[in-house]
Amino acid sequence: MLRMLQIISWKSHLTNESLYGSHPRWSTIIRQLDQPWLNVVRHRKEAGHCCGNLIVSDGLAGRELPPICRNVRQKQRLSIDTLPPEVKAPFPCDPVIPLRTKTTKEFQDDVERAVQSGDWREVREFYLTTFDSFIEINAAFKREANGLFNTIEDSGVNAKFVNAVYDALLSTPQDIQKSVLKGIINSLLREWKGNLYLSNPQYSSTSTYVIYAHLLRQIAALSEADHHFLVHWLKKLSARRFRQLVERLLQFISTRLFPAEPDELPPLTKCSWWIPSATKVLSLFNAANSVSSPPIMPFTDFYNITLEHIDFMEEYRTWQNYGNSNRFSFCQFPFILSTVVKKAIIQKDSEQQMISQARQSLVSKVSRRQRVDMNLLFLNIKVRRAQLLSDSLDELTRKRCDLKKKLRVTFVGEAGLDMGGLTKEWFLLLVRQIFHTDYGMFTYMKDSRCHWFSSWKCDNYSEFQLVGTVSFHQK
Repeated sequence: MLRMLQIISWKSHLTNESLYGSHPRWSTIIRQLDQPWLNVVRHRKEAGHCCGNLIVSDGLAGRELPPICRNVRQKQRLSIDTLPPEVKAPFPCDPVIPLRTKTTKEFQDDVERAVQSGDWREVREFYLTTFDSFIEINAAFKREANGLFNTIEDSGVNAKFVNAVYDALLSTPQDIQKSVLKGIINSLLREWKGNLYLSNPQYSSTSTYVIYAHLLRQIAALSEADHHFLVHWLKKLSARRFRQLVERLLQFISTRLFPAEPDELPPLTKCSWWIPSATKVLSLFNAANSVSSPPIMPFTDFYNITLEHIDFMEEYRTWQNYGNSNRFSFCQFPFILSTVVKKAIIQKDSEQQMISQARQSLVSKVSRRQRVDMNLLFLNIKVRRAQLLSDSLDELTRKRCDLKKKLRVTFVGEAGLDMGGLTKEWFLLLVRQIFHTDYGMFTYMKDSRCHWFSSWKCDNYSEFQLVGTVSFHQK
């Protein structure tokens, strides 16, 4: 009760006429804050008449608990709507995109005048303003500054204007080029990262690779939905622009792997994420190329020949051993590996599988205390020269579980050990018979100088399977 009297006294003091008279809004707030306390005092006075009153005896005096009455729950609460404006916290509003009306023709005229007169002030102001923030990028390059474009068919970007701005950039003075890079750095630090920055031709220089790498990391980290949109927007680029961006990414990866000067780039241990980010972005271009009909560029142009000089077997082992972990391997992105690398990986892998299969057979014999036969280490087939094709098919079908072992051929009725020569002879004879036009499995195409499957309907594809098996063992 003493506490209640203090509150009532405090309320009486605050209801001084000078306070309410000078601040009527604050007086309203104070009255609303007071009301719950006054209700509590009133309920305590009426406790003796309330049916919900409870008395607990402690042997000395009774302690009254707060009554459970209907109007206790009907206290007035302070609503944000009753607060004065100066007390309310401001809500952030959507950024307003400024209106920019410069066209491609006007910009090109400005650049031409600057080249002739040497006065780059107007062009400098345009670059400084445009690359100051992503909002300005939207204002300059979107066809409708405040329009929403969320379809895979239309990015809403004035691509012609973007190309004109970037084409003219390298011909401008150095201070303008530096201001553009500075603006991109600021945008990468504080805002969403737009794919428009990818078109910047300054990224061809190793001096800008640090900025380029951070941009690639941000694009690689976008959501799957954003990547879906980006792939369909990239396929709408012209073939020349598309190729430029792909070649720039390939050059970036090659230079990071084998820099011309050891000190021109940060240590690889401190920027190990550069190559994974670039490769993931390159995969978006490969996807865009794949969904285009016809493809924008040949798939072989995505090969990075530099990768032929790395330890690609270590890359393969990393990919095999770590599965779906976050550890990066080029084998996760086969489109970037040349045919030479793929062939070498398949060959090494088949050799390892042959050795592993032979070891398992040997261990199985030893564990059962059986006599070890060295023939267990090989896939042994015996064929007759007169029935070369049928015997080969029967032998390979019967010994399917040993197909991963090293092949060893024996011709029936002929003495000699197969040290490699008999296998090569068997392979040449078999291929010559299979691909002969009289046999009917393949047809020779004179235009391409290649063999293709015959058009006649085949009821038994086992012979075609034989071709694949033989090709596997000859790698």
